[in-house]
Amino acid sequence: MQINVGDKLPNLTLKVMGDQGPEEISIEKITAAKKVVWFAVPGAFTPGCSNTHLPGYVVLADEIKAKGVDHIVCLSVNDAFVMGAWGKAQNAEALIMLADGNGELTEAMGLTMDASGYQMGARSQRYAMIIEDGVVTHIAVEPKGGIDVSAAEKILTLL
Repeated sequence: MQINVGDKLPNLTLKVMGDQGPEEISIEKITAAKKVVWFAVPGAFTPGCSNTHLPGYVVLADEIKAKGVDHIVCLSVNDAFVMGAWGKAQNAEALIMLADGNGELTEAMGLTMDASGYQMGARSQRYAMIIEDGVVTHIAVEPKGGIDVSAAEKILTLL
């Protein structure tokens, strides 16, 4: 069942790339008593994700945060090494590049997609959420192949 407005995010522990390597971080630590813009992509370094989706959030990060947002989170079903390298390649220092390496959070939120036709296995659907104190206040899941309702420009208008 897909996560919806009013639902609390599952409090799982995922990974981010730290100065000394992968570090654990809980969803609660990211979201408790905070306003968070959270978006997910099917795969780091893939064309739509690298050319359009992530760059929009990088470019608009200051404007998004000026609307009272504490964190901007980019999640993908990739490992922390890949997410860290992708974040560096995209100048995404203002974002939390969150690795859902085993897809556990993605599955728990009901947002998994089958990308086995692309030799990518189970991945996250493309979506964006606004989260306040761990609770979803807005969610927009893209139709297959689109980058519209989850684009940074669209989310900025909703803040």
